[in-house]
Amino acid sequence: MTTTHAPARPIGKAAVGALGALAVATGALESVVTPTLPLLQRELDMSPAEGALLSIVLLVTGALITPIAGTLGDRYGGKRVVVRLMAVVCAGGLVSALAPNLPVLLLGQVLQGAMVGALPLSFILVRAHLPAGESKVAIGVVSGLFVGGAMAGTLAAGPVAEGLSRHWMFALPTFAVIGATVLVHRLMPQDPPRRPDGTGIDWPGLVLLSGTLVTLMLVLGLGADLVTQPLVLLGLVVLLAAFGTGWVAVERRAASPMVDLRMLTRPAVGKSCVLTFLICVGTSAATYLVPQLFAVPADTYGFGASATAIGFFLLPGALAASLAGPISGIGVRRLGSRAVVTAGVLLMAVGLLGLAAAHTEIWHLVVGKALVALANGLCVTAMVTRTATSVDLGDTGIATGLVLVTRVIGFAVGVQVTGAILTAGTPSGSKIPAESAFVAGFILAAVVTVLSLLVVRTMSKGVKE
Repeated sequence: MTTTHAPARPIGKAAVGALGALAVATGALESVVTPTLPLLQRELDMSPAEGALLSIVLLVTGALITPIAGTLGDRYGGKRVVVRLMAVVCAGGLVSALAPNLPVLLLGQVLQGAMVGALPLSFILVRAHLPAGESKVAIGVVSGLFVGGAMAGTLAAGPVAEGLSRHWMFALPTFAVIGATVLVHRLMPQDPPRRPDGTGIDWPGLVLLSGTLVTLMLVLGLGADLVTQPLVLLGLVVLLAAFGTGWVAVERRAASPMVDLRMLTRPAVGKSCVLTFLICVGTSAATYLVPQLFAVPADTYGFGASATAIGFFLLPGALAASLAGPISGIGVRRLGSRAVVTAGVLLMAVGLLGLAAAHTEIWHLVVGKALVALANGLCVTAMVTRTATSVDLGDTGIATGLVLVTRVIGFAVGVQVTGAILTAGTPSGSKIPAESAFVAGFILAAVVTVLSLLVVRTMSKGVKE
């Protein structure tokens, strides 16, 4: 039984600005690990496998939280849920800031993963309070500001960690998230719930999806080490299949599924998810491999860069990604989603192949990473915008949550695979991977990216299908 609600009150620039400030702050907090991962590995005496785990645990948590956040936002209203979600994020940021060792830092990152659910909630608020034309641009702007925050975090994390300590690089953006959350609470009007409050959270689906993702990460991360133990590897693969099959079965029968898999039967949503996965697998290679290549000692084939230098070298890529959101939003409105995604895929393939062919100078890596970041921003923003505007208003959170979950899974899979390639390419007794391992990672990512064109060809020119 549904309930009717009065239309949401239109919002002004101040409220949209508050959402933008929250996007910037959360983007900054999410991005501090990437440029400082070599530093964290040294200070906390982490192995490469532990470093890879630290780099993706936030994303894995986000993949679990995002569909729940989107569903609750549709059911109870976006503002109410986003404020509570940010309280968890702030707690996670403070835990990470105070962490004395890796286990505590991992706990903080798990809590911070709740921030991934903020984006579909922001889209709910934008669509509830703005006309259709303005909401498309606003979605692109909010997405771009999130990436812009990542740019700021990438640039500042190294100097803060080296000049103050690694604790402050988590604390400062956490304070910014707290301030932005207060602004959203004060300036954003309440939006009416779009779904009846008749059912609870799909806990069986959450448990099974958690098991699926954790087992998937174990298979990808430990697969190379378990080649000599085929029974253990086979056991993990069987467990992964059991978790995945059980999750699909539960979601198809649940009265209120955590992830409404029926959404995937809609061409706009299903194709967006497939494309997002493939594109983010490609993006993750540059995101993970380029900082590692910068940190390789200069007396070999690397550059021996510090955390501060790595953040500076990654800045052009972060800047390109921040511009990609608004550009993509405008491009989708004028040219259609297929044109924007096609351009992004081709640009990313060029960037990845360029990194594989030329990486002996710093500017090679800077330009290649910038091309990949720009392309990723164009594609993902186009996919999110296309999905958000192709479903009913009450399904916005669920549909965009599916795309964002796919983004997270694609990135996590790509990082684990490229990490495994580096591990397999590290000579016995050495801590430095062979240069050929980096080349193989970039080429594999380029191949996956090009394959996404097969899906792009089936897309309609416009936003809706």
